[in-house]
Amino acid sequence: MKSFLKLAVFSIAVFCFVSCGNAPKGIEIVPDEAQRKVDILYDGQLFTSYIYPADLEKPVLYPIYTSKGTVITRGYPLDPRPFESPDHPHHVGAWFNHGEVGPLNFWGNQSVTSSARSAERQARLGWIRHRNIISTENGPDQGVLTVAADWVDYTEKPWLKEETKFIFSGKGDWRMIERITRLTAQQDTVVFGDTKEGSLAIRMDHVFHEQTGEPEVLLDASGKPAEVKAINKAANGMYRNSEGFEKEAGVWGKPAKWVSLSAEKAGEKITVAMIDHRNNPGYPAHSHARGYGLFSTNNFGSKGFDENNPLFNFTMNPGQSTTFRWMIIVKTNGYATDDEINKIFADFNR
Repeated sequence: MKSFLKLAVFSIAVFCFVSCGNAPKGIEIVPDEAQRKVDILYDGQLFTSYIYPADLEKPVLYPIYTSKGTVITRGYPLDPRPFESPDHPHHVGAWFNHGEVGPLNFWGNQSVTSSARSAERQARLGWIRHRNIISTENGPDQGVLTVAADWVDYTEKPWLKEETKFIFSGKGDWRMIERITRLTAQQDTVVFGDTKEGSLAIRMDHVFHEQTGEPEVLLDASGKPAEVKAINKAANGMYRNSEGFEKEAGVWGKPAKWVSLSAEKAGEKITVAMIDHRNNPGYPAHSHARGYGLFSTNNFGSKGFDENNPLFNFTMNPGQSTTFRWMIIVKTNGYATDDEINKIFADFNR
């Protein structure tokens, strides 16, 4: 799969940077079912791809770029790059799942082809299977991709049906991804458990890590799997939330309307932010935002972050549907300010 994805990303990159001058303006959604992906092009340049390889445990948006063409997502394990952390191989691109969905763990999965699991553990894992592309819509201001998926156990029994609409938009230095996901419980009652392991998440490029000055396990200078103990000198990430708290220590586990993560990469000042919607269960979401590059907002976690918080278990009965909405923004050419993010939050929640 890795070499396959490298080829796919390389071919799009060649198209983007060689042919963009003659590319149509606006946002174009380009399905490629043979390659099991959908490319999202902004003025002919790759913004992101919705990918659903057969051996990945969930569909994800991967990779994600700024308007200048700078990648913000970690490459490992699909396309490892130098000095990345080779931890948590289930952290790929941007995704939505959860660690406790009934008896199943959709978060801490790694590969459907793994033979290293016991049968008991295998029975507790869940996968999200892409089923079909429902529709696509191109436009000068936004592009829309709507897809269907099933949340299944190891027997392929569906526990939840998913319909997700991605709305891709942006202007100038800004790129935006609105995710609207409707989940419908099937024949069993489904309880989203109160755990920190969830739910809308992005695994960020290594420059977005917090600088600790301590050696950590990184890929070597060529990006090969050989692991070396070194200091991530490029790390300069800074979390900030809507309540004014900063760094992992101030943001992690706290409820917030939005959380941002900013860093400089090759002289480019970039901010990525996740914005919650007031109609989501568990609003405002708690932040499962880690200094090692896991950026996640969790609408199902409460006591899982702090034992003093009230327990929050979200229950869906058979046939019941629930809709979730989030906004991801990517700003370049200068960090996003609180006022700018607050305005986007207000517009998104209007």
